Amino acid sequence: MSFKQTLENLIERVPGALGAIFADWEGEAVDQVSRIGDYELKVIGAHKGIILTNMRLAMRDLESDILEEIVVTTERCQTLILPVTQDYYLVLTLKRSEMLGRALFEARRTIAILRNEIV
Repeated sequence: MSFKQTLENLIERVPGALGAIFADWEGEAVDQVSRIGDYELKVIGAHKGIILTNMRLAMRDLESDILEEIVVTTERCQTLILPVTQDYYLVLTLKRSEMLGRALFEARRTIAILRNEIV
C-alpha cells in the first residue's frame, strides 16, 4: 500500500479529519492527504515538526522517556503529532468538536502501518 493510500484510509476513518501528512525530520512532506488545501497542510506539517523536535530535545534534557505523541488543541481544531521513526512523523488535524480518542486510536494504527512500509 502506498503512503498516500495509508493516509487516505486514516482520514476516512477519523470523523472530522481535515488532513494528514507524513513528513521527514526536516518538515518536508513525504506524502499528504488534505481537505483544507495542500499548501496549508504543508505549513501545518512543517510547523508541527518544529514542535516535535523541540519536545524531543526537552525530553532528552530532562532524561525522560521517549516521546510518543503530542496533541495540540486550539479554538477550532485538534492536531496530533506522532513520531513514526526518529526521522519521520505523522500529523493528523481534525475539527475540535470531534472525538480525540478515535483519532488517536486510528493514528496509532497508521503509525504501525507506516513503520512497516518504511522497512
